[in-house]
Amino acid sequence: MEYASLAEQATVIAHQAGEAIMEIYEKDFAIYEKSDESPLTEADLAAHHCIVAGLEKISNFPILSEESASIDWDTRKTWQTYWLVDPLDGTKEFIKKNGEFTVNIALIVSGVPVLGIVFAPVLNTTYVGIADQGAYKLVGSERETITPKAFQTGETWRVVGSRSHQSPAIQSLLESLPGKTELVAMGSSLKLCLVAEGKAHLYPRLGPTSEWDTAAAQAVVEAAGGKVTIIDESEPLASDAPALRYNQKESVLNPYFLVSC
Repeated sequence: MEYASLAEQATVIAHQAGEAIMEIYEKDFAIYEKSDESPLTEADLAAHHCIVAGLEKISNFPILSEESASIDWDTRKTWQTYWLVDPLDGTKEFIKKNGEFTVNIALIVSGVPVLGIVFAPVLNTTYVGIADQGAYKLVGSERETITPKAFQTGETWRVVGSRSHQSPAIQSLLESLPGKTELVAMGSSLKLCLVAEGKAHLYPRLGPTSEWDTAAAQAVVEAAGGKVTIIDESEPLASDAPALRYNQKESVLNPYFLVSC
């Protein structure tokens, strides 16, 4: 399979979805409520329809989007290769208008995110990861190869986290790190991308996420040379922890995970 060509085409689709989002972002927009009471905007649906239409033109792979999450497990468990999409990751950031939201498109093969595009429309920044081919960042038309940055003795640990109060579990993990720590606040899947491009050392996630929240950015992290591993709370920094994988169970909720180099 020619992942580089698919990545180029999916990047164009992500940018088109970003344009649809920005048309709504730049004016007042209606906020609806999903059944779980999380905010849903017109932009979610506009981006969803744009992405689905685009992906259907470039492949015949099935598509699982946050906005089509009702596809049942009996159907999904037969998929070996499929697109996993979050049309607008960071809806709360969108509503706050702080710019830290993204369009996420991932290609999953046998549970592994082999290709990922994370596009932040307001920031005009795109992250692309292709398995065994590396990862890069586009700022406008400027392209830059990205790699994680290993922690060096004497440095301050830069740890990605929420702007709000950290949980006791996160505090415990931070206290287990040797030396000083600094919180790097960011919204949406951009958290993972900060580790992928070497602007942070770790991103521990000890809270709920869904598979579409993480797949595209995980593809970027892994293509860049980093890791996204399942956290065992008794040993959160274990070096042999298994990688986060997809479509392995009926629930689309992720286990807790750690992003590292």
